Amino acid sequence: MSEPQDALPRLTALVARNFELELDEPFAEAQLLEVLADRIAWLVEHNPEYLFSLLYRNDVEERKIEEALSPANPEPANIALARLVLERQKQRLDTRKRYSSPPLEDDELQW
Repeated sequence: MSEPQDALPRLTALVARNFELELDEPFAEAQLLEVLADRIAWLVEHNPEYLFSLLYRNDVEERKIEEALSPANPEPANIALARLVLERQKQRLDTRKRYSSPPLEDDELQW
């Protein structure tokens, strides 16, 4: 099953808004991962409390965060955390799409 054409722009916009990124051009997912990983690396060094607040607000599972930060994880922490954020944001977008209701046709039925 292929993702809708607008999925990546929506994912990019959501991540950019949540992590205060200024993204002027369309990004491939690999580029988005790289930019997000850079932002997370900066936050780890300069404002870790804010980073953990963002992860919490974005509903990234604590267990997965601990695994990403574990010294046993072969991947750098910033990249592992960026992957978790992207994975979670994709899930959120999919859930919104799956459970959104179509617009009402009758203006009198709308609030």
